[in-house]
This record gives sequence, structure tokens and C-alpha cells, in this order.
Amino acid sequence: MEFSCVHFLQNKTILVTGATGFLAKVFVEKILRVQPNVNKLYLVVRASDNEAATKRLRTEAFEKDLFKVLRDNLGDEKLNTLLSEKVVPVAGDIAMDHLGMKDSNLRERMQKEIDIVVNVAATTNFDERYDIGLGINTFGALNVLNFAKKCVKAQLLLHVSTAYVCGEKPGLLPEKPFVMEEICNENGLQLDINLERELMKQRLKELNEQGCSEEGTTFYMKELGMERAKLHGWPNTYVFTKSMGEMLLGNHKENLPLVIIRPTMITSTLFEPFPGWIEGLRTVDSVIIAYGKGVLKCFLVDVNSVCDMIPADMVANAMIAAAATHAGGSKVHMVYQVGSSHQNPIIYGEIREILFCYFTKNSLRSRNGSMITVSKMKLIPTLALFSLYMTIRYKLPVQLLKLVDIIYPSREGDEYKNKNRKIDMVMRLVKLYEPYVLFKGMYVEYYFSSVKF
Repeated sequence: MEFSCVHFLQNKTILVTGATGFLAKVFVEKILRVQPNVNKLYLVVRASDNEAATKRLRTEAFEKDLFKVLRDNLGDEKLNTLLSEKVVPVAGDIAMDHLGMKDSNLRERMQKEIDIVVNVAATTNFDERYDIGLGINTFGALNVLNFAKKCVKAQLLLHVSTAYVCGEKPGLLPEKPFVMEEICNENGLQLDINLERELMKQRLKELNEQGCSEEGTTFYMKELGMERAKLHGWPNTYVFTKSMGEMLLGNHKENLPLVIIRPTMITSTLFEPFPGWIEGLRTVDSVIIAYGKGVLKCFLVDVNSVCDMIPADMVANAMIAAAATHAGGSKVHMVYQVGSSHQNPIIYGEIREILFCYFTKNSLRSRNGSMITVSKMKLIPTLALFSLYMTIRYKLPVQLLKLVDIIYPSREGDEYKNKNRKIDMVMRLVKLYEPYVLFKGMYVEYYFSSVKF
């Protein structure tokens, strides 16, 4: 596998969208490290022009610690030479026609040279504005496909989706594409993606005519996205718009080979380029750090549910291996789930024990320098019980603060409003994450989840 994947990358010209994103950077770094003889990497980022795109890639990608192994191996001068020879920054936006590229000469050159198109660009906010989610995750994917079909040498479109497009189905979940004609909700309502776009546009028009503020428009467009997602059987706007993106790709691919990668929760690197690299706090990591800081003492979760996490470098390896396997194939439409729940499952109860042991032995420090002591996190198995716990433990005491604010209105600040706002924010987040922390499904991954090279 090592030889075939590395050899496959040699002399290839690859387009990567969303190039400053977490996974895309791991993917690009891997290619440059294992196959410096790649022909060219066209990296699309949102920027006003190619000069701004170059600056974004330098500050948000190549100067990051992720590239320190490559920098140490080559030295600064040789690395800069490699980047200048192999990497072409492209200012663009997949939500627009022609991927938002203003330079027609560059666009034509790319369409003559590109062998592989890799779409990693996405908005991952669970409750994204519906217009933005549709623009990037759904019709943005179609824009990438239309561009790829104009690339005369294109051998493959590799599209990164998410395993959670399956919704909230329990049991073993196979690797299978969506068939749009089969998508109906429990009331038999057929999903019509073009109608969804028209509904979104109509709502935007109404809000504009009503003189709605930007903040108000954002609120109502988020509400619309969640409403439409739940109507059709998905828990949030993110997975709904990603699902529709997959459907459009499958329906419009024609003869272009298509591979869809569906990772589960992507975490820090396991091996490459070194263990533990991560950028910012991702979904599960923010929960871990909050617990280590002593802030998070309880959480909505079923102790027996499997937490499906996958290191970023394993996802990048799967992407390259899938491309090497299927590029140039006839009538290819493959789906690969990249996760751990089937081959190497871990349940939330075990994670609680691991975190307690870790932060007991490796305590974090508070701002004043004192060691933070953690207790075992209280895991609550249903939203109803969690709501009851929050009411008794936090909401009722906060009501006393409201009384104090009324009695002593001259006090500085409004402690009741501040604490109540925090409680409301916790409940909102818990409701967003409920489908995942109580998830009863397990993703079947037959091949690429554990590939190494």
C-alpha cells in the first residue's frame, strides 16, 4: 500500500478546496512530505485575490507547527523552494460559479492540468444559517463537481463529507450512497433540493423586505435550517446540507469517478507528522478541556454509547488510499466511512475513567497557579433528566439571584442575567449535541480506516 499510494501521487496535479481547514492542511502536508515529486497542488482558499490567498496559506498553514517535520527535514530554504514550485494559491469560493475564481487564464490552465479534485471545503456549524449551509455544503459541492467535469484530465472527484449524514439511525450503518428518489420523511414527503433553495431565497427576501437586521436575519435563517432539517429527518442543518450535497454529486456525476469519504469525529494526529497535533479545540476536545479545567462537572451522555473518534492523519491516509485505488475507474461511485466504532470501539463510560485518571495525574492549573482537582464527571442518560438536574442544581439558585437583583438594584452588574444566559447557552449546546452523545449507531468501515503508509 505504501508504494502504490506514494507512487500514485508522483507527477499528479491536485486541486484542494478549503485548503486552510484542519483536515485539508493535514492532507496537504502528508502529500508534500511523502511525495515531493507531486506535480502541483492548486489550493483554493477564500480571499480577495491570489496575493491574499498566498498570505492566508502562509500564516494559516505553512507556518504552523504541523509543517515543522517537513521544515526540519528540508530546512527553511528548501521548504520555501518546494512550496513555491509545487503550491499554487488560488483565491476562490466554492459557493460561487467557477469556484469564484476571477482569473480566467488561471482557471483555463487548471482545467488543462488537474488530475484529481479534492473537495474539503465545508461549514461545520451544526446550526449554520440555511443560506450559508446550502451555499457551501450543498450547492458548493455541485459547483466543485461542475468544475471537475471541465478538467480534461480529471480522473476522480474525492469529496469529504461526514459519517453523520446517516442521521440518527441505530445499529450497523453500511457504506452506501444516497439515492435521492428514496429520500422521504416519515410522512412520505419527498425531499426536493431545488425547492429547499427556493424556500431559503423566499425567506431571505421576506426578511429583507421587512427591514430585518443582520442579527435578526441570522437568527431566522438558523431557525429555518434546523426546521427544514428536522422536517426531513436530520438532526441539524450541518448534516442535512452535507447529505444534500452528496445527493447532488451522485445525481450529476455522469462519467466522472466519485469517491465520498465520511469521517466520524476527527481528532488530533496519531502518528503523522507527529502525535498530538491539533488546531484549536474541536468538538470532543473542547469537552475534555472544560472537564480538565474543572468547569464541566456533568454531561448529557449514555455511558454505554460508543464515541466514534478518528485521528486526522488516518483520515488523510484514507483519502489518499481511496484516490489511488479508484482514480480513472469506470462508473465509480464509492462511499468510505472512516471511523473507529466498528473496529476499535470505546464507550463514553470508559472515556470518563480515562479522563479522570489523566487529569488526576496531570492536573491543569488555574489562573492563580493552583492545581485544579477534578471529580468523576456525572453522566446523565436522557435530556429530560439533564434538564431536571440543571433546574435543581443551577436554575433554582439563579432565581434567588433575581430576587437579590430586585431587592438591591444598585448592585453593579446583573449577576442573574449573566448566570441565566450561561445556563441557557449550556442547554442550547446540549440540545445540539444530543443526537451524537446518545447515538446508537456504529459505522461499518471495511477497508481504509486503518491504512498506513
